[in-house]
Amino acid sequence: MTSPDSLDQARALLREFPVVDGHNDLPWALREQVAYDLAARDIAGDQGAHLHTDLPRLREGGVGAQYWSVYVRSDLPDAVPATLEQIDCVTRLIERYPAELAPALTAADMEAARASGRIASLMGAEGGHSIANSLGTLRGLYALGVRYMTLTHNDNVDWADSATDEPKAGGLTAFGREVVREMNRLGMLVDLSHVAATTMRDALDATSAPVIFSHSSARAVCDHPRNIPDDVLERLPGNGGMAMVTFVPKFVLQAAVDWTAAADDNMRAHGLHHLDTSEAGMKVHREFEERHPRPVATVSTVADHLDHMRAVAGIDHLGIGGDYDGTAFTPDGLNDVSGYPNLIAELLDRGWSEPDLAKLTWQNAVRVLGAAEDVAREQRAARPASTATIGSLDG
Repeated sequence: MTSPDSLDQARALLREFPVVDGHNDLPWALREQVAYDLAARDIAGDQGAHLHTDLPRLREGGVGAQYWSVYVRSDLPDAVPATLEQIDCVTRLIERYPAELAPALTAADMEAARASGRIASLMGAEGGHSIANSLGTLRGLYALGVRYMTLTHNDNVDWADSATDEPKAGGLTAFGREVVREMNRLGMLVDLSHVAATTMRDALDATSAPVIFSHSSARAVCDHPRNIPDDVLERLPGNGGMAMVTFVPKFVLQAAVDWTAAADDNMRAHGLHHLDTSEAGMKVHREFEERHPRPVATVSTVADHLDHMRAVAGIDHLGIGGDYDGTAFTPDGLNDVSGYPNLIAELLDRGWSEPDLAKLTWQNAVRVLGAAEDVAREQRAARPASTATIGSLDG
C-alpha cells in the first residue's frame, strides 16, 4: 500500500512530467462497441462501464501524451482499409475534443501540447499486416500520421516472426529488413512488442534509429514470449531505444501466465478454441474460473518489472504502455487510465528519484521520437524511397 504522501508527490510530478503512454486500444474498442459512433461513447464523460479510457480519467491519471493504437485484427481480409478507418477514428476524436486533445506528429508537437495543457495524440499501427507487404502503403500510413508500427501482432507476417506463432522466417526476412530501413528513413519508430525474440534481434541489427517496445515487460520476471529477454534489454542503451512496460496481467504475473495456459487447455479439452467467446465457450470458461480463481496482478507486480528493466537497460530506456482497452483484465490499482499515479507512488516508495521518474513518464519517449526524426532527416537527404517489393527480395 502506497503512502498518501507518495501519492500526492506522484500527482505533483505528473503535473510537470505527465505520462506518455505507448499503447491504448480505444479506437478498436470504439469500432467493436459502437461502430465508431463517437456520440454513443462520448469520452468527455465517464465511460467506466464500457471503457478503460475517457478524458476525465486521462486527466486524473496524469496522461500528457497518448499513442492511440490503430490496430486491426490480422485475420481481416481488408486490413488496409480497416486501418484507415482506425486512423479516421483518431482524427475524429481529436477534432471532436480540440480543447483536450492535440494532434502530434513530432517530439516538438508533444512539448507544445504539454505547454498548452492538452494531451498529445499520436498514432501507432499494431502489426505489419496493416501494410499488406507494401512499402508504398507504409509511406501512406506515415503521411497520415502514424509514428510507429509494431512489426507483427499475434500472427506472423510474410516477412517477420511473431512471438506467439510458429517460427517461419527465423526473425526478419530480407524484405523485413528493408521495412525496418524504410521506417528509419521515414522517421517511423520500429515497435518490437509482439515480435519473436529472433525478430527483435534482427531488427536491432538492421535499424539505424532507436526502437521501442510500446507495451512489453521483462521475460526474466514473467516468462511469457510477449516479454523482452534480458539480452535484448541489454542492447537498448547502444540503440538508444526504450521499453514501455505493460500492465496486462497474463504478461506480468507468472501465476496468471500459468492460469491462462490451464484455462486454454480446459477449453481445448471441451473441443473449443481457447478464444471461443460463444455462450457455450463462456460457460466452460466461467465454470473453470469458479473452480480455479484467476490470479490478480497488482501495482507492485508491474513495479517489479520496472525495477528489473531498470537494472538491465538503465533508466534512460524505460517507459509505460498500459494496453488499456486492449485487455479484459487489469492489475488492482491500475484498473483504468486514472491509475498511473499509483504506479509512480509505488516507485517513489521503492526509492526512485523524481528526475528518474520524469524520464520514465515523459522525457525518454520525447527523446526517442526526436532521435528517430534526426535519423530520418539524414537518411532522406542521402537516399530515395525504397522501391523494393517482397517478391524482389524474398521471392
